[in-house]
Amino acid sequence: MSNSPFKKDFPIFEKSPCVYLDSAATAQRPGAVIDAVRAFYETMNANPLRGLYDLSIRATDAYEASRETVAGFINADSPKEIIFTRNATESLNLVAYSYGLGNLGPEDEIVSTVMEHHSNMLPWQMVSEKTGARLVYIEPCPDGEITDEEISKKITDRTKLVAITHVSNVLGCKNPIDKIVKAAHEKGAPVVLDGAQSVPHMKVDVRALDVDFLAFSGHKLMAPMGIGVLYGKRELLEKMEPFLTGGEMIESVSLKGAVYAELPHKFEAGTVNAAGAYGLKAAIEYLNNIGYETVRNTEDRLTEMIFEGMRKLPYVHIQGSEDPFGHNGIISFTMDDVHPHDISSILDADGVAIRAGHHCAEPLMKYLGVQSTARASLYFYNDEEDVRIFLEKLQNIRRWLGLES
Repeated sequence: MSNSPFKKDFPIFEKSPCVYLDSAATAQRPGAVIDAVRAFYETMNANPLRGLYDLSIRATDAYEASRETVAGFINADSPKEIIFTRNATESLNLVAYSYGLGNLGPEDEIVSTVMEHHSNMLPWQMVSEKTGARLVYIEPCPDGEITDEEISKKITDRTKLVAITHVSNVLGCKNPIDKIVKAAHEKGAPVVLDGAQSVPHMKVDVRALDVDFLAFSGHKLMAPMGIGVLYGKRELLEKMEPFLTGGEMIESVSLKGAVYAELPHKFEAGTVNAAGAYGLKAAIEYLNNIGYETVRNTEDRLTEMIFEGMRKLPYVHIQGSEDPFGHNGIISFTMDDVHPHDISSILDADGVAIRAGHHCAEPLMKYLGVQSTARASLYFYNDEEDVRIFLEKLQNIRRWLGLES
């Protein structure tokens, strides 16, 4: 029996019941988001920004209202600084191609970290290969902490861009973005922040952080899959070339060339995911109603319960900090003599959904000295009953495999 007051808002928990502990990969959708997407297709389905008839005008209004909601949500200066993409991966690639390729050269350095998701690593490897810029990686402590010494050592006069995750999708640690932004800006380098794991779980204020770019995905924020956001400071976006070209991102076209549209539309070529943006608006409104304090308190309480349970199992080893409050609802772990894929499969047979593998952070796995991990990740709709079942099934895995009597 669930003791969460929020599960009733999520149809999947009734229609496909399970103990869902994989919200770091994708969050579940509340009925309000599903209803919003349905309402878009049932009442305003037309191409935004193109038609002059009523349906298209309503679709345009809904799409731009969604942009305004996102801008307010992250405290951007203007909705023009909000670019809709497919996901955080596309947002980061947009910056790499449109800013990185045009502003970096052989004498320059790109600073990132060992703990990055592949989505914030591969684009910069591409930029490095094409421009000759050198990639420099900040190395965290085993618990994920980035020290002041490491920041000052790696961010130098040659640094021309810093790309870093806000919260690690493996260790759950929150990086010292204020110190990194300060160090980068002192060297004149912009900061690209991967907020995929932070925006759904904590207030992210782009003006307070003073980051130059922020990328995040809607699907980790209870919005539909296929909608993402890139925030960029207007003065930088104005100077950048479009990432994709085609319909709707132009002011005019001739046989010899084109004049691109103004922000934000020059970065949104083709038919946009208007229904996804409208669903993102509904997700943000739902989250704002819940409040980040509820999210934080729930995740911290349940993480502490998981830590207490795992510490009673000497064959289970948690990756990262020993402080449960430093994990932001993400618990990656290994089990002696049991492959993470087997952990996940056995738990799945008992109705518990967790992640297993390298979590698109293979270099971090090697750095930590493990091939892969199992990962349980929480959100505010989880409850004590979910944790109780998870821990009960977890302690039976080795017995089920015949490793214990």
